[in-house]
Amino acid sequence: MQDIEEKLAHLIRTVDDLSDIVARQQKDIDVLTRRVEMLMRREAEREADAGAHIYTGQERPPHY
Repeated sequence: MQDIEEKLAHLIRTVDDLSDIVARQQKDIDVLTRRVEMLMRREAEREADAGAHIYTGQERPPHY
C-alpha cells in the first residue's frame, strides 16, 4: 500500500509539473500567434504600398 501511495504522489506531481509546462507553452504560442498576425498585416500593407510588381523575365530587374 505504501508503494502505491508513493507512486500516486509521484504521478500527481508529474501531472502538475506537466500542466504548468503546457500552460506556459500556451502563453508562448499566443504571443507568437499575435506576432505572426502582426507581421502578416505589415507585409500586406507593404505589398499594397509598393504595388507588388512581378518580373516576367523579359524585364530588367531594378538593380541593373
